[in-house]
Amino acid sequence: MTSNERSQWVRAAGMRRNVEVKARLRAAAREAARRLGEAAAGGPGADPAQLLLQTDTFFRVPRGRLKLRRTPDGRGELIFYERPDATGPKLSCFTVTPTDDPDGLEAVLGQALGVLGQVRKQRLLYLVGQTRVHLDSVEGLGDFLELEVVLAEGQSQEDGERQARQLLGELGVQDQDLISGAYLDLLLAQGQGGS
Repeated sequence: MTSNERSQWVRAAGMRRNVEVKARLRAAAREAARRLGEAAAGGPGADPAQLLLQTDTFFRVPRGRLKLRRTPDGRGELIFYERPDATGPKLSCFTVTPTDDPDGLEAVLGQALGVLGQVRKQRLLYLVGQTRVHLDSVEGLGDFLELEVVLAEGQSQEDGERQARQLLGELGVQDQDLISGAYLDLLLAQGQGGS
């Protein structure tokens, strides 16, 4: 499928798009993210970080990834996404459906599809322009940085990749810090996954 055909398919399916990149988090990148977040929120002393506690349960599906994200308030989101398992910035196409019954939805999906595993994380979120900068502390794995450049309608993947690379440079992220795949993949490779 060509890039143009994929874009048409994504629009027809009602999917959203962003450019994502994950990396192991070093102390210098943590501090740089805090400074960038402060600057984006109005300057030194601003407290731009939002703390998110998330538990993601992944289900077996024939393509892409399907996860149910739970939050401490008892709500959840069912998220389907497709993206390449590659290091560096890459296009992610996704759909999100909120639910007020994550327990019931998890039970049905677990019976129908089977559970691959679970990822528990504490996430600090900074908004820097159109990029969501996540500092993730993942149970059983350690600390990571994730960037999501949220693409506007008609904005190119290449523009998102360019923005991600620029931000990676500002954060001091090195090529050897980059990781591919999802946190669940890393947990499963270590014989973990919670299920």
